[in-house]
Amino acid sequence: MTGQITLAKETSPPPVRSGLRGHPWLTLFAVAIGVMMVTLDGTIVAVANPAIQKDLGASLAEVQWITNGYLLALAVSLITAGKLGDRFGHRQTFLIGIAGFGLSSAVIGLSTGVGLVIGFRVAQGLFGALLMPAALGLLRATFPAEKLNMAIGIWGMVIGASTAAGPIVGGLLVEHVSWQSVFFINVPVGIVALAFGLFILLDHRAENAPRSFDLPGIVLLSAAMFSLIWALIKAAEWGWGDVKTLLFLLGSLVCFALFAFWETRVSEPLIPLGMFRSLALSAGTVLMVLMAFAFMGGLFFVTFYLQNVHGMSPVDSGLRLLPLTGMMIIGSPLAGAAITKVGPRIPLVAGMVATAVACFGMSRLTPDTGSLTMSLWFALLGLGLAPVMVGATEVIVGNAPLELSGVAGGLQQAAMQVGGSLGTAVLGAVMAAEVSDTFGDNWQRAALPPLTPEQLELAEKGVQVGIAPVPPGVPEPVAQTISTVAHETFVSGMSTAFTCAGVVAVLAAVVACFTKRGEHAEAGAGAAHI
Repeated sequence: MTGQITLAKETSPPPVRSGLRGHPWLTLFAVAIGVMMVTLDGTIVAVANPAIQKDLGASLAEVQWITNGYLLALAVSLITAGKLGDRFGHRQTFLIGIAGFGLSSAVIGLSTGVGLVIGFRVAQGLFGALLMPAALGLLRATFPAEKLNMAIGIWGMVIGASTAAGPIVGGLLVEHVSWQSVFFINVPVGIVALAFGLFILLDHRAENAPRSFDLPGIVLLSAAMFSLIWALIKAAEWGWGDVKTLLFLLGSLVCFALFAFWETRVSEPLIPLGMFRSLALSAGTVLMVLMAFAFMGGLFFVTFYLQNVHGMSPVDSGLRLLPLTGMMIIGSPLAGAAITKVGPRIPLVAGMVATAVACFGMSRLTPDTGSLTMSLWFALLGLGLAPVMVGATEVIVGNAPLELSGVAGGLQQAAMQVGGSLGTAVLGAVMAAEVSDTFGDNWQRAALPPLTPEQLELAEKGVQVGIAPVPPGVPEPVAQTISTVAHETFVSGMSTAFTCAGVVAVLAAVVACFTKRGEHAEAGAGAAHI
């Protein structure tokens, strides 16, 4: 049957392929186009949100749902989507993900109401979840073990490049075309990815691939992930001690416990818990969570620092972050080559140590820090993250059996989503606490007019994102003093947040010591027969 192969046992010899279908490097090119579309969308939309709010008359809560709906759908469904790939084939799920993502983007661009935008952003998240684990599953099954790390390195380079391009491309499109063009751009990219996928990709099926679905497991895991991510998203609004936050966290814990219990009772579990008997796979998963915590949680404040403290536009701030993403682009394939040569442990430990040093360095930024100093710390952060993105992915996917490569890919992506959400929420709480503790005192020491409790609370919310609460019509010297107080308070909170991120990165370096090369890596392309 055209476009489909079956996989023999892990001891089988490498296949002899004919034609372009299933060619490893062309497969990488095909999946990279799709991955680029999803990762570009993750950062490009944030730039468009103000224009969407103005054009559609959306409330702040509705604009937040444009992002939150996408993140929730993505995080909740990643592992289930990976299982679908293991069951029906990664080629099929990848192509469905591409087609659905592109179609959802087109509908969003044509929408005249914010409800449709939110609804199809959720659809984007679901289709993106189908696409991402399938991409890793295809790479795992196509590349021989000695070239898999290089392939994952280039895959990471594409993610870094598209992440970097998001704010820049988004800013240019919104400024010179329209917010709709931010979504319409996915249509031609999706068509190209779909065409290459249909022509190039070869479907790989493991000999002992799952034959049934663990529906109760899917429901329990989805409920657990939804409750956890929702609590993390809303914690800043509700407060960490609020009953609603605690109930969602407790509900998540209960659902995870029930899920773990059920997985030991079902014949074909969604996630065979025996996977986690591999210390390396478990360490890789924890490492991915901790890395995303430090990286995404810290980077959340950098954008506010550049735009609200230094007064840069979104496009300018995106350009200022190019040393970070540029080093990720350069470092990812180099990290893949190094990991192939010496194994993942040394590059992963070194990467997290460099990440920790960069976080501690960025904790020393001030409102007046120059571009050169910022660029050096950003570059070191990118250089540290590159081997971790590549190595932790290989450790998770390579230490999972081939028939569970989709689940492993979903686990890797879900770990990143949980870590990023957790980092943003926890470090956001650290920032809020620091601002609450110091802003009032800093305001008084500057001999500014006293604020009522309501005014102080409102001002603190602005300061948490670097906005100076300058009332209209105040004299310029007073406005300058208010800005100085606000920005110094914000930077003090950012310093504490980056210090926490650095401590987490040090912990991640310790966890990286328990990683090793994938035990099942040889069961990739070497296991396939046409």
